[in-house]
Amino acid sequence: MAEKSLSGQVQQKKASGWAARDTCGVLSPFDFYRRVTGEKDVTIKVLYCGICRSDLHMLKNDWGISTYPLVPGHEVIGVVTEVGSKVEKFKVGDKVGAGFLVGSCHSCHNCANNFENYCPKLIGIDSGHFTVRIPDSLPLDACAPMLCAGISVYSPLRSHGLDKPGMHVGVVGLGGLGHMAVKFAKAMGVKVTVISTSPSKKKDAIERLGADTFLFSHDPDEMQSAVSTLDGIIDTVTGFHPLLPLLGLLKYNGKLVIVGGPDKLELPVPPLLFGAKAVVGCFVGGMKETQDMLNFAAEHNITADIETISIDNANTALERLEKGDVRYRFVIDVGNTLKSSS
Repeated sequence: MAEKSLSGQVQQKKASGWAARDTCGVLSPFDFYRRVTGEKDVTIKVLYCGICRSDLHMLKNDWGISTYPLVPGHEVIGVVTEVGSKVEKFKVGDKVGAGFLVGSCHSCHNCANNFENYCPKLIGIDSGHFTVRIPDSLPLDACAPMLCAGISVYSPLRSHGLDKPGMHVGVVGLGGLGHMAVKFAKAMGVKVTVISTSPSKKKDAIERLGADTFLFSHDPDEMQSAVSTLDGIIDTVTGFHPLLPLLGLLKYNGKLVIVGGPDKLELPVPPLLFGAKAVVGCFVGGMKETQDMLNFAAEHNITADIETISIDNANTALERLEKGDVRYRFVIDVGNTLKSSS
């Protein structure tokens, strides 16, 4: 709850960021005001922030839900500078992260079972409950993308039972989410096949990230050779793409998990009926699972592959991201490069 002064006005404090003012999506310095730290809040000095493709969609109002001015960013890493009187998990000086989730009802069935990400009253990105602790062994900059890209693929691997050693999982798309899916699946002992429309990514997939095999999805012979070989598929592609070839790769009772968030897809029904296959979605993860993901990453020395930039280069990075010109995530060095606009 926001605190009020003796005059009854909500108390605020100044903050700085970069914002877009319209659907052009161009960022520029922007000062704004946030409420003072409430009894259940933590205040974070932001040090790093990853750039997600969903930031690009929000900046340009591709989904029709953006309001302006819009300050993007939901892969936030920083240090606690203040805690509310009822916060017990964190103290000043702790290294923490904040991802997409910032609020839920705390009373529904989903919240009670640590699935705040599926709460009907979900609020997307400040209370202490929606903050996670960063393990000391993880570098802060390369940890930032894990608060979205990392949990977006870790959660379906765990929740859909695709984390058993010896299983064979496909990863469609080798970008910010895809490269994290390969890393987590391999650390779980799973055999991984990367499926991509870009044959140039084969070397990276196998030699850099450790995938076992690679399929060029536009090669019918390659795809045919892998029919009915996969226990599950993590599909990270954001644009429209055919599902029929992917469903053909699944074994009986296999699952195709959509995490990339395309606007629409065409769902062929016969493969589902005759193969007992399922197409499901998965949206980030709850707070407990997000902390579990970070702890697992620390145990297995997993971080995102990043390109660190100054905030002055954010617009250039967004242009490059739109073209797929990044391996595999941009991270803004907020702590060293952000200055107040006033």
